[in-house]
Amino acid sequence: MAGKNQGINPIEPWRDFARARRERRPFNSSQSYTISRILKRALDLIIAAGLLVLLSPLLVSVAAITTLSDWGPIFNSHRRIGYKGKEFGCLEFRTITVDATANAPVTVVGDILKRSSLDKLPQLINVLLGQMSLVGPRAITKEELSHYGEHAYAYMAVRPGLTGHWQTNGRNDVSYQNRVSLDVEYLSKWTLALDFVIVAKTLSALLSRHALLPRVDS
Repeated sequence: MAGKNQGINPIEPWRDFARARRERRPFNSSQSYTISRILKRALDLIIAAGLLVLLSPLLVSVAAITTLSDWGPIFNSHRRIGYKGKEFGCLEFRTITVDATANAPVTVVGDILKRSSLDKLPQLINVLLGQMSLVGPRAITKEELSHYGEHAYAYMAVRPGLTGHWQTNGRNDVSYQNRVSLDVEYLSKWTLALDFVIVAKTLSALLSRHALLPRVDS
């Protein structure tokens, strides 16, 4: 995985963001950019609503299995920083046992959900509520935001994504700094076409045989 992100330069995009801030203008601001952002939000609403209806049998089945396995809650809600710095509850299907400790065991169903990223499907609700986008930078915690310093404003200028550049370039297999760099690269180069490419790569990963197989310990 290390070679996959060697071409990323985390410095140049940050310089562009800092320069835009000093000039007191939004990064990449133009009429076409604004129109693209409006189209992006419209697509978020249409696609998220459509997917929730289309996948409702799957969602109901997963919810039933999750709660009936140990009579615990269906969802976990994690506090994340969203658009304009507002905190929100980022939803996920619960993947660990209800009596979870610091080293909580992952359930069999939870393992499959996590490996296939299907545990993120409840975030379609976050998209409909305007808290997230289908594609965007990682949703980060309030504590993480402080690590970005003057560049934190760039993350709060858009909605975090259900998937994104970070997801299609290694997810948790890359370093924290590289995940940040991937977010910045996405923000600096964003177009609707890039979103479509990321969605295509995400779907390819979700449909892969490797992602759907249960984990086998060696």
